[in-house]
Amino acid sequence: MPGGHDPDKIEIIAHNQLALKINVKLFVYHTPELTPTDHLPDCAVVIDVLRATTTIATVLEAGAEAVQTFSDIDKLMTVSEQWLPEKRIRAGERGGTKVEGFDLGNSPLDCTPETVGNKRFFLTTTNGTRALQRVEKAPTVITAAMINRQTAVDYILKTQPETLWLVGSGWEGGYSLEDTVCAGAIAHALTNNSSQTVEVSNDEVIAAIALYTQWQDNLLEMFKHSTHGQRLLRLNGDEDLQYCAKSDIIGVLPIQKEPGVLVKFS
Repeated sequence: MPGGHDPDKIEIIAHNQLALKINVKLFVYHTPELTPTDHLPDCAVVIDVLRATTTIATVLEAGAEAVQTFSDIDKLMTVSEQWLPEKRIRAGERGGTKVEGFDLGNSPLDCTPETVGNKRFFLTTTNGTRALQRVEKAPTVITAAMINRQTAVDYILKTQPETLWLVGSGWEGGYSLEDTVCAGAIAHALTNNSSQTVEVSNDEVIAAIALYTQWQDNLLEMFKHSTHGQRLLRLNGDEDLQYCAKSDIIGVLPIQKEPGVLVKFS
């Protein structure tokens, strides 16, 4: 009809727009122990805000060649011996304190370009490295923290995996507020994006989003109330908490190159 709209054309346009939307099945797991054991997702996002995944993003931003993670200290020592001392950094914590004999603990604030630039960063932590090990055989593994939350969201929107797990590291098998609020921040951004349809696949997604929407304007205060935050405060980690509570300050996405080895996505 002159001056009007062709109903058939409108229907075709609408169909094409829907075709561009990819349905992503989104799951949140508070700890690696709660993930299914009989299958893996297309993409796993490992989260350990205090402090492993915050440190990993910071290290790669500072110019490290790669971050190699280990749950076992002795294995880290054996593998890292294959690297020249000037080309490696051994970093790790147990119970929040630096492993004896290591170069660094797990504070992201120690990871300056002068310290870690062009080096292999060998890392072991109480929780985060265990979570990475749990999903290391997934087709794609990335890590996220509050400091690079938006970068992780952008990657997910671009690659549109069919199944997506947001895996918190927790603390020795238990729930951690800071990991769940970060998962909620990612899930909130994904479910509010019009370019894809996100299927909320477990109740933990809803709970994580609710936690984030309640605390998004005061994350530092929430971190200070959390049990891990309290632990860091007792270890004089107030500056670490302030840094870890910042949102979207780093544009680096750590991605697994081979099992246990993370590099900067490019």
